[in-house]
Amino acid sequence: MRKKNNIATSPFIFLGEKTLEIIKKLGRVAILFTKGLFFCFTPPFQFSKIIYQIYFIGAKSLLLICLIGSFTGMVLGLQGYYTLVKFGAEGMLGTAVALSIIRELGPVLTALMITGRAGSAIAAEIGIMRNSEQIDALKTMDINPIRFLISPKIIASIISFPLLTAVFDVIGIAGGFMTGYLLLDINTGTYFSSIQSNLAISDISGGFVKSMVFAFLVTGICCYYGYYTHKTGGGFGAKGVSQSTTSAVVTSSVFIMAGDYVLTSFLL
Repeated sequence: MRKKNNIATSPFIFLGEKTLEIIKKLGRVAILFTKGLFFCFTPPFQFSKIIYQIYFIGAKSLLLICLIGSFTGMVLGLQGYYTLVKFGAEGMLGTAVALSIIRELGPVLTALMITGRAGSAIAAEIGIMRNSEQIDALKTMDINPIRFLISPKIIASIISFPLLTAVFDVIGIAGGFMTGYLLLDINTGTYFSSIQSNLAISDISGGFVKSMVFAFLVTGICCYYGYYTHKTGGGFGAKGVSQSTTSAVVTSSVFIMAGDYVLTSFLL
């Protein structure tokens, strides 16, 4: 009889343990990110590290953002034209491309690309420092590792994400124009006048709000998985770093898509 009760209650025990584990992870992420954000506004300020992180997260991602933005705009130009022409509304191609990129694809794809390129490197870098006991060494020297490692990345992300999103938007709209003008014979004035007539400042500000939220999400999650790489299941060593890096990228991507849905429902 006892054996049957154990079998019957084991799913509930498993579910409870997983729920508690998720709550603990969310708590660690919140505490880590809150401390990192607090140290952003308290001296001493690490300007040299912030500038380097802006270069690493922002400037080194610029070429990738330009490539993805141009191809995204060109694809939207093709797909949008062959959809709109069925309704005799091909003159609205510029509006369709601009709104799709500025409201949704710009901030989302920019965040995903930065996550894959810089977010994975952040998680791996901090994870290796954890495994090689460099973080413990910082504590021994009375240097706060969160201020030293995480706060500059938070500031750099807050600056880099909106700027790269703006670049993506401009390049994407230009890519849609190149497709419409060179391949589909869309009039230049029609393309840009439709954008000017139908694009509102709320559309642009909504895209930048999303990019700021994604900056917080990506930085917090990637720094968390690196900082607590020894608690992610892989333990110390190369296996732990690889698992924490993979988890950081996957979790960040999922939260970007989920956050996009939540923000869109509020911003519409």
